[in-house]
Amino acid sequence: MEIEFKEYQLRCQLRGHEDDVRGICVCGGESIATSSRDRTVRFWTLDPSDKRKFLSSKILLGHSSFVGPLAWISPNEEFPEGGIVSGGMDTMVLVWDLRTGEKVQTLKGHQIQVTGLLLDNKDIVSSSVDCTLRRWRNGQTVESWEAHKAAIQAVVKLPSGELVSGSSDTTLKLWKGSTCIHTFVGHTDTVRGLAVMPELGILSASHDGSIRLWAISGELLMEMVGHTSIVYSVDSHVSGLVVSGSEDRFAKIWKDGVCVQSIEHPGCIWDIKFLENGDIVTACSDGVVRIWTTNLTSIADPVELEAYGSVLSQYKLSRKRVGGLKLEELPGLEALRIPVFDVDIGDGEPIRKLPYNRSDNPYDAADKWLLRENLPLAYRQQIVEFILQNTGQKDFSLDPSFRDPYTGSSAYTPGEPSYNSANSAKPLFKHIPKKGMLIFDAAQFDKMLKKIIELNSALLSDPDKKNLSLTELEISRLGVIIKILNDTSHYHSSSFADVDIALLLKLLKSWPLAMIFPVIDILRMIILHPDGASKLLKHVENENDVLVEMVKRVTTDPALPPNLLTSIRAITNLFKNSPYQNWLQKHRSDIIDAFSNCVSSPNKNLQLSYSTLLLNYAVLLIEKKDEEGQSHVLSAALQFAEEENAEVDSKYRALVAIGSLMLEGLVKQLALDFEVDSIAKAAKVSKEAKIAEVGADIQLLTKQS
Repeated sequence: MEIEFKEYQLRCQLRGHEDDVRGICVCGGESIATSSRDRTVRFWTLDPSDKRKFLSSKILLGHSSFVGPLAWISPNEEFPEGGIVSGGMDTMVLVWDLRTGEKVQTLKGHQIQVTGLLLDNKDIVSSSVDCTLRRWRNGQTVESWEAHKAAIQAVVKLPSGELVSGSSDTTLKLWKGSTCIHTFVGHTDTVRGLAVMPELGILSASHDGSIRLWAISGELLMEMVGHTSIVYSVDSHVSGLVVSGSEDRFAKIWKDGVCVQSIEHPGCIWDIKFLENGDIVTACSDGVVRIWTTNLTSIADPVELEAYGSVLSQYKLSRKRVGGLKLEELPGLEALRIPVFDVDIGDGEPIRKLPYNRSDNPYDAADKWLLRENLPLAYRQQIVEFILQNTGQKDFSLDPSFRDPYTGSSAYTPGEPSYNSANSAKPLFKHIPKKGMLIFDAAQFDKMLKKIIELNSALLSDPDKKNLSLTELEISRLGVIIKILNDTSHYHSSSFADVDIALLLKLLKSWPLAMIFPVIDILRMIILHPDGASKLLKHVENENDVLVEMVKRVTTDPALPPNLLTSIRAITNLFKNSPYQNWLQKHRSDIIDAFSNCVSSPNKNLQLSYSTLLLNYAVLLIEKKDEEGQSHVLSAALQFAEEENAEVDSKYRALVAIGSLMLEGLVKQLALDFEVDSIAKAAKVSKEAKIAEVGADIQLLTKQS
């Protein structure tokens, strides 16, 4: 007997996250876990005083960047109250014990953002933008394989035990172990979300705006079309209902392939899940988790319902008012008897005229008007939509020969694949691409030597460490080294004795960890000296690579800020010497990972040094056409751009690295998969001019096909 559909209404709103809610995990019957761009995971349980509502009972802190996919570990001997697995943009998979709220495992192995998680018996399976699937057992990788040639966006487990992955290559793949049994082809853009449809097959949500239901054999059973933008998530319920969440701000409920209800939100819906009782949970970009119900006894009280309606109204009004441009006050259809619109910019500005003839290309008309009136090109799409709406051109089709006069590319057309690149003319950008390498060449040589002598005196006075101290002859040799480095006008002709380099390296290895930072600082300047760099290279190319050992030593806990600062700057200076570039490329993964915690350091100098390292790597790996390396640097730079407390110059350099990699590198689609547009938008409203300008550069790149 067919079940009558009942309309969903708001049950409650879960507030606590400070930024976009990115993921939802249903934990048994009466608990929920959510993840956020604010770097936290929150665990919610039923409010004992009001069963309609949920309370945040635990906040899990451990990720260094935004958190995405989640998985639930049912209570067992190891986790009596259950556990949570979380994956983040920081490349980590973390395992949490809900009894204590503590992190019990850190799984390191993915090179880029973790996008999907599931439990397979006691194993954890994860997917990543690095194109791999990984199987973890007891905290260790037991299996890893490249599952797609583009970013993997989701992975689910079928009741029969097989895995299904979805990718930016537009396909789904069915896996038995690490063997691909079938590839599902049909979507025209990134496959972003997956869910199992009980007894029928697999559901997929795509950037092409559709949801598809596939039989395990690969046959397309059903296509659900109704969203007007990217569909990020899909889920199903035993009742046969399907729910989807989209960038178009709507949660849509589907019954037998037909949309039976659309629930509007004040922002993008990143994730959506059914509770066991059929209620729906949505994760929104406004930072609020909402639960929707058909149970009349569970619906929110009238005050909360009215408040939510008000939030929606205010949000829609804000979208109609961008800056001072009052689009809602532009003339209606009756004004189209004349070919000019009056536009009120506000702020005491005079009325401006927007000329438009029915025969004009609306994109061309909007662009010319914005340029003439010196208004931001960001208003372009809203002006075009206004023109189309008020001239009745709902079925407007863009002339394929049209080219944006500012970007050289065709205008954006909804539904077109985001992974295709057009051979368009390069626009002029203000800050990208970055050319050449940045170095740290400022030095206070006298202070370096003075500090070493001071530390040496401390060793001499310590009976247990006296044997590590320098002789007078060795201190004299250090003085000679400093003198050569200080005489920059003779860099082309001066040289070092082999014993000078050997002395520095001996101190680097033997002196206590807390004392080596001035030695590394001298090494930083040796690297910029032609003969010094050449002599050091011999110690880098042998089996006992002194630079690799230095990085390992200074980044081992406890990592001391003076050591981190001088060593990052020393490694950064290597980019200036072409003989070291192969070494830098070879050790890229270890170097970036070793210093990655500098992103969130309160030390502004450390932040700047690390962001400079990333920018130099971006320039080098673009030149080397190293796609894997570019992906790694992009991920690290995006993490920097997400850092709220990043120092201005640091964030600027990270953004320049992102823009350069998108423009001249091989990872533009990857950046789009990372929602780089949201980072660009945030940068554009910065009070710092150069941050806002490079944000505009990146946003312009995202709009190019």
